[in-house]
Amino acid sequence: MSRTRVHNLAISLDGFAAGEPQSLEAPFGHAGERLHEWMFKTRFWGEGGAEGVDDAFAVRHEVGIGAEIMGANKFGPPGWQDDPDWKGWWGPNPPFHSPTFVLTHRPRAAIEMEGGTTFHFLDAAPAEALAVAKEAADGKDVRLGGGAMIVREFVAAGLVDHMHLVQVPIVLGRGSRVWDGLEALEDTYDIEAVSTPSGVTHLTFMRKGTEG
Repeated sequence: MSRTRVHNLAISLDGFAAGEPQSLEAPFGHAGERLHEWMFKTRFWGEGGAEGVDDAFAVRHEVGIGAEIMGANKFGPPGWQDDPDWKGWWGPNPPFHSPTFVLTHRPRAAIEMEGGTTFHFLDAAPAEALAVAKEAADGKDVRLGGGAMIVREFVAAGLVDHMHLVQVPIVLGRGSRVWDGLEALEDTYDIEAVSTPSGVTHLTFMRKGTEG
């Protein structure tokens, strides 16, 4: 059965997955790259990186995924919809290698990239978008790539089966926050926390009654 999964979503101690203001020069706003430094040091990120617990969590991002859903703010900086040539941050061969659905109120024609990634643009509610992505995933799982608002909306709608957040020991104070409006997740999810020498804590939320 196809599941809906979140992986490697880094958040600050106060729950922000990005700072502000976001721009072409600063995709994560005033957070810079501080939320992702733990990942840059892993083998998952590149040759010469370390193995260990952080890497073991990071590589799960790739396993069994047949499609991805992301928000407009992940696909590009504010205003990207006004640039007909914008094709995402990732160059000609994005790292998704699957159908990737971008949720935006201003959809455009699909963009086929190298390596198996095709960006599709949907103006759809979470349940509708997930149904389309699951069909494209052809029995594999669907990954929610973020940002925080997309993850929050899908969790609130009861659509997320597995969620891996990485709590980084910084305080941002402002930005895009995951937890707003979500209460009592412990009633719905089995939650595990694993701290690592890098200083981050891996938080895993598994919907009760589902397999890992």
